Amino acid sequence: MKKVYDFSKGKRGAVIPATGKTRITIYIDDVTLTRFKSEAEKSGKGYQTLINDALRDHLGLTNLRITQELVRKIVCEEIAAHS
Repeated sequence: MKKVYDFSKGKRGAVIPATGKTRITIYIDDVTLTRFKSEAEKSGKGYQTLINDALRDHLGLTNLRITQELVRKIVCEEIAAHS
């Protein structure tokens, strides 16, 4: 090991920058956080994932996933519209 290291050209931050997600610190009401943690326990997803999903929904950024329930709903609406 060297006795002295030169950090004059060093940069702060991650060595490998993360893409797609950013770590932040926010304050959330206790009641809100408790509710998300409760929902997370029921769904098996992480509470942070559920918060992110809720924010994406609010901003209209949700990608609509095709599920059996969605297909059934669409078919029922189409049948009703053409009956």
